Amino acid sequence: MSFGDPNNPYGQQPQAPQGPYGQQPPVPPQGQPGYGYPQQAPQQPYGYPQQQAVPQQQGYGYPQQAATPYGQPMPGMGMPTGYASWGARAGALLLDGLIIGALPIILYIIGGIMAASSASSATPDTTSCPPGDVQCISDAYNTAAESATPVGAIIVMALAWLIMLGGTFFLMAKEGSTGQTPGKKALGVKVVRESTGQPLGFGMTFVRYLCRYLNGLLCGIGWLWPLWDEKNQTFADKMVSTVVVATK
Repeated sequence: MSFGDPNNPYGQQPQAPQGPYGQQPPVPPQGQPGYGYPQQAPQQPYGYPQQQAVPQQQGYGYPQQAATPYGQPMPGMGMPTGYASWGARAGALLLDGLIIGALPIILYIIGGIMAASSASSATPDTTSCPPGDVQCISDAYNTAAESATPVGAIIVMALAWLIMLGGTFFLMAKEGSTGQTPGKKALGVKVVRESTGQPLGFGMTFVRYLCRYLNGLLCGIGWLWPLWDEKNQTFADKMVSTVVVATK
C-alpha cells in the first residue's frame, strides 16, 4: 500500500489506456512509429559529424568519360608531327598520275593517230568533174570534209577523258577516307588535318584538289613552297589547314 500518491490511495497498479469497447490499442513494433505518428529520420548522436549522401557509383569496370568537344583532338592524339619531305610528296604525286593517267594517255595517242589519218584522206577528188562544173567541184569538197571528221577519234578521246575523271575521283575518295592514295601509301606519306591529325573526308579533299590549281600560279611556286616552309605545306595545304606527314 502506498500513501504517497493521492490519486492511487490503495496502491493499485496503473493500467494501460483502453480503446473503444474495452480493447487495448495494438502496440507498434519496436523501431517503427505507430499508425498516425509522423515519420522521422534517424538522428545521429550529438557531437558526431553529419554525413552526406553517398553519390551513386558507376558500373564496375566501365569508367565514364566526358565527351570530346567537336573539332578538338581526340584523347591521346596531339598535333601532327614528322612532316613528309618534298621529294616524297613529289614522288607520290607522280606515281598517282601514272596510275590514273597511263591508260588515258594511250587512248589519246590512238585518237590522235586516227584524227591524223582522217585528215590525210580529206583531199577532194575533182578529177572526174568537167571543166567549169562548179556543182561537181563543190560536191567533191563537201564529201572530203565529211570523211575528214574523225568520229572514231573523238569517241576514243572522250573515253580517255572519262577514265581520267573517274581515276581522279577514286584518288579523292581514298585520300578523304584514309589520308592516303596508292602513290602516297607507296611513298609512306599521309594527308591529315592540322588540328586533329585525322583524314579530311571526301568534301574537304575535293576542296583541296581545287585549291591545288593555285600552286601553279607564279611559275609553280606553290608546289616548291614546302622546300622552305616550316610545316612543308603548299598553298593548298595552308588554305584548307592540312599537313602531309610521314608514316614510315
